[in-house]
Amino acid sequence: MAEANWYVVHTYSGYENKVKANIEKTIENRHLEEEILEVRVPMEDVVEVKNGTKKTVQKKMFPGYVLINMVMNDDTWYVVRNTRGVTGFVGPGSKPVPLTEAEMKPLGIKTENISVDFAEGDTIAVVAGVWKDTVGVVQRMDFGKQTATINVELFGRETPVEISFAEVRKMS
Repeated sequence: MAEANWYVVHTYSGYENKVKANIEKTIENRHLEEEILEVRVPMEDVVEVKNGTKKTVQKKMFPGYVLINMVMNDDTWYVVRNTRGVTGFVGPGSKPVPLTEAEMKPLGIKTENISVDFAEGDTIAVVAGVWKDTVGVVQRMDFGKQTATINVELFGRETPVEISFAEVRKMS
């Protein structure tokens, strides 16, 4: 079986949730659960201030777009492309281009499970990136984004910094 990748589908603005529901219904009806694995409308929490009160609301990260994790073949392409509200796949011409690892990381979509040998409270050393050669204590871990938050000393004060799991190692 071919490998599943994440693809971006362009929709009419405001139809993202309807497209998601329609595709999920079609997956169920045509028994495509093995080929179209997940349909997502990426959301983010935004704090809005109205009449002096703060309110946290969810907004679409990419209005007009839906992400689909699927095995690309003629059947799946046809099902998605002919869903009401879909204008097409993102990519040159009619050829869909899958998202790369780097493009998916900021969306919080993990493609592989990284097992780490450290936990909150452990001292770790940063071995790559901007904070290379920095040592800090893990304050929080986010397995969805595959990051650890550590406190580093910056200008004489403790500052929280988010570091990728791949850039750190546990101090012995």
